[in-house]
Amino acid sequence: NDFDFHRGTFRVRGDVVEVFPAHEEDKAIRIEFFGDEVESIRQFDVQTQQRIAELKSTSITLLAEEYWKGLFDGSRSGTHALSMFDEKTWIVLQDMHDLQQEGRQYLARLDDPRGFYGVEAVLAETVKHPTVSLSALPASSYETTCHLRVESIERMKGPSHEAVKELSQIVQLDETVVLACHNEGELERLTELFAETDLPSTNRLQLCLGHVAHGFRLVENRLIVLSDNELFGRRDVRVTSPKQKVESRAIDTFLELQEGDLVVHMNHGIARFRGMKLLEKGEQQEEHLILEFLGQVQMYVPVSLIHLVQKYVGGSKMAPRLSKVGGSGWEKRKQQVAEAVVDLASEMIQLQAEREHKAGITFPADSHWQTEFEASFPYTETEDQVKAIAASKQDMMRPQPMDRLICGDVGFGKTEVAMRAAFKAIDAGKQVAILVPTTVLAEQHYRTFTERMAEYPFTIEVLSRFRTKSQQDKILEKLKTGEVDLVVGTHRLVQSDIEFRDLGLLIIDEEQRFGVDAKERLKKLRLEVDVLTLSATPIPRTLHLSLIGVRDISNLTTPPHNRQGVETRICRMDGELIRSAIIRELNRGGQVYFVHNKVYDIETFADQLQQIVPEARIGIAHGQLTEHELEESMCAFVAGDIDILVATTIIESGLDIPRANTIFIHEAERYGLSDLHQLRGRVGRDKYRAYCYLLVEPGKSLGTDAAKRLKAIEEFSELGAGFRIAMRDLEIRGAGNILGTEQSGHIASVGYELYCQLLENAVRRLKKQPLRQLRHVAIDLPLAAHFPGSYVPPGREKIELYRKLSNVTNLEELEKLLAELRDRFGPPPIESMRLMELKRLQIMAQTWQVDDIHLEGEFAVLGYRNARLMKRLAESADNRLRIVDHKSAYYVLKSAVTSADDLLEELKSLLQPDYLATYNPAPSVTP
Repeated sequence: NDFDFHRGTFRVRGDVVEVFPAHEEDKAIRIEFFGDEVESIRQFDVQTQQRIAELKSTSITLLAEEYWKGLFDGSRSGTHALSMFDEKTWIVLQDMHDLQQEGRQYLARLDDPRGFYGVEAVLAETVKHPTVSLSALPASSYETTCHLRVESIERMKGPSHEAVKELSQIVQLDETVVLACHNEGELERLTELFAETDLPSTNRLQLCLGHVAHGFRLVENRLIVLSDNELFGRRDVRVTSPKQKVESRAIDTFLELQEGDLVVHMNHGIARFRGMKLLEKGEQQEEHLILEFLGQVQMYVPVSLIHLVQKYVGGSKMAPRLSKVGGSGWEKRKQQVAEAVVDLASEMIQLQAEREHKAGITFPADSHWQTEFEASFPYTETEDQVKAIAASKQDMMRPQPMDRLICGDVGFGKTEVAMRAAFKAIDAGKQVAILVPTTVLAEQHYRTFTERMAEYPFTIEVLSRFRTKSQQDKILEKLKTGEVDLVVGTHRLVQSDIEFRDLGLLIIDEEQRFGVDAKERLKKLRLEVDVLTLSATPIPRTLHLSLIGVRDISNLTTPPHNRQGVETRICRMDGELIRSAIIRELNRGGQVYFVHNKVYDIETFADQLQQIVPEARIGIAHGQLTEHELEESMCAFVAGDIDILVATTIIESGLDIPRANTIFIHEAERYGLSDLHQLRGRVGRDKYRAYCYLLVEPGKSLGTDAAKRLKAIEEFSELGAGFRIAMRDLEIRGAGNILGTEQSGHIASVGYELYCQLLENAVRRLKKQPLRQLRHVAIDLPLAAHFPGSYVPPGREKIELYRKLSNVTNLEELEKLLAELRDRFGPPPIESMRLMELKRLQIMAQTWQVDDIHLEGEFAVLGYRNARLMKRLAESADNRLRIVDHKSAYYVLKSAVTSADDLLEELKSLLQPDYLATYNPAPSVTP
């Protein structure tokens, strides 16, 4: 199954073998056989299961160490690694003296250096290859030496027009300048900028795409090479190439359904899923879900009604009580939640209506400065970011006040969205306030915004307890006079004594963490200025869709292109392992989180850690410290004054420290999957590989569930099944954050999926829009129609396919699903083809608004709900379709129909949608 299918594994499905190569991130190989012959080789996306490309051949490498050892069996023991390379391979040695020194130090650190080559022996091997040695000092041991007079270039500072002026002076001195731009947008912008500028000789200025870490001057060649970041005095960030786009999509909780899980039947309530069973009724065969209700009462639900069953997700740690079949309790519970969501929807719609009638600020279109600022972003934006930025700008240019929510995991790019909105507001002469829940976050945002906007004449300040009383008073005075363009602060910013000269935009980070008074003040501000709210907890896409029209939401669900996977390991608590991992991190200039979630002995634990790494600077953070102590410790870590932060799960959200790239989680078996995922998310935001160590006490045996959780978080990448489970829990938390604690209780009462449907219909009803109704065509024909176990193995995959089939709403989607079936499992057997054709008949019947088809003797009976459409169908059926009353029509079957398959074909022929070409009834709303 999907949980076991990860890199380095394979699975067999009849004539189809799927292999997930160890070197691939998210692509696997599908090989289809005919007997012993390979019919086709296809590459496919592991997540979507969709085909990517047809291949003529493929190489599959093995993970087993024994295999790799076999490759070197012919080599003598102690063979030098360089001897494996072809003699034509070029070797580049950077600074011979440093190489020799580092090599000797490495050998000195080894307990037993026997079996290792000395550095001199390694360098002696290089003479067999073409070699280039780079050195700051002349070397006499080489036949050919090329002396280059290289000088470093000072980073230019100041706005763009000053930088261009300086560049103009350099070109006048007869020097050629090669300017490397980090992306195409910057290349285009600089080309336009230089075209507008009267440079003395443009042929001596060359622009190209590329990365230059540090600019330099070749003195004798009169050549200068520098980067666009250096030209404008920006911090250099290496841009990674964009990965293949990962589609933002809804997380279907049903796909994780396993035997024993809780489910919600929309009509009967909460039950426990007990597996699937193939039932026969005469010639009819159909698979059923087995649901167990209160009192061990079992119900068999045909897969044709699978849309009525959802996996129970409530966001609560308490398991809900099973429902009683036939009782009134479930209907009462649904009614209570329906009334509560109507109140919630009414409040949202009222606030939206008030905003619509208020005159807000209409911001102008993007200026040249805005374009320049955006082009200086050193990364490639994700598609979600691009959409969120466009949506927030569009909101700002409307005459009504903006109130947009930006949701996304930490590190998914919310700050950049806020940054561009803030720039737009300041550029238009307005002030911006950024409201954050903690002083640590205030300092972090202040540093980020100041650095990013350094080129522009904007005044940025921070109001926090780290500013003296006199400093705060000066800032408040400057806010009043308009001398401060942007201010970052905690709840102090929304107090009544704060005055702005011309506030245009309020950015709120983690609003759910503010108190009642602050929230009330924010509610009033929402009607006066543009508001952008940031939330580090993503929300479910289904909730997002339910709130369309009453809440403007941008959901950032695509990981940034530069984000590396976090290497995760399960280890026993071991001092040597901890020391080596910490030293490795500190040696590359990084920092370490150490999560120990017991406040009573956290100081003792930190002392023990200090003995393991005496050279490290260690700080402590937990919820029982005073606010001032906690902020001091966190800020010291942010500033890099602490190497290791020993903390409770208080670090779970909020901090974004690219330097911290190793995390230890002590007693990891005690945490849930979503908690482990969120803690692991603290690291992995820099160019370096990040590490997460899940530590278990020596000698402690793990329970089955704990072992599964740790294995899942260790094995699955952020795009795999384990990630989906963690995200599901996180998203329900996000739903509670946005809707409030009272609504969290209602979600737990009926399950998240049903709650979203009730909320969406409440919004539609209040906006006088058609309700989403579950329209199901009941077809009762003597057919064996299902996915046999020999074709699709029992378990999650089979349930997934039935669910996908249930969600198909048109013939185009059906053809795609059929192609996917053939691609994944090979040619479908007759039972599976019948199932697909039954779905085709259902879609055709929905077009004619037919809700029921069954047999009575020589007639096929059609239950309908649209008299005009049925009359139209009867006219085209050669007098063989007779309307008998306001809801039933009888179709006379041909005497030649002798099999169920012939019957299916005849009914499809009757319901062909071609006759509707000249007739357009109001469509029914289907899910």
